[in-house]
Amino acid sequence: MMTRTSYTLDDLGGSLKWGALKSFIKNVGPDSALARDLGKQTGWENTLKTNVILADIYDLLQVINSNICALANKGKSRKQIKPYPRPGKGDDKKRKIGKGAVTLEAMRDFIRRRTNA
Repeated sequence: MMTRTSYTLDDLGGSLKWGALKSFIKNVGPDSALARDLGKQTGWENTLKTNVILADIYDLLQVINSNICALANKGKSRKQIKPYPRPGKGDDKKRKIGKGAVTLEAMRDFIRRRTNA
């Protein structure tokens, strides 16, 4: 709070009103120290964990649905179940960047150009 508003908790009740503090805390961004600290306390500091769990639940529901359909159709199974797409797997791996290894001299030239610019 001190870095954004120059108020401290010593100002509370004087120049810093309780309503202003409440509003500040309510509207603090997800990249703030307060949000990171609260996230670490709960273990849900980022949305990646939530997204992975949701994708796992989706996959499990697909398997359950397939099993129910197979039972209803007397063992005739449906198409193979495709898991929910996750970043870094599947089509993302097929995407190639570049054509091969970069020589050491080419990398040094690239770094020189980027640092001198």
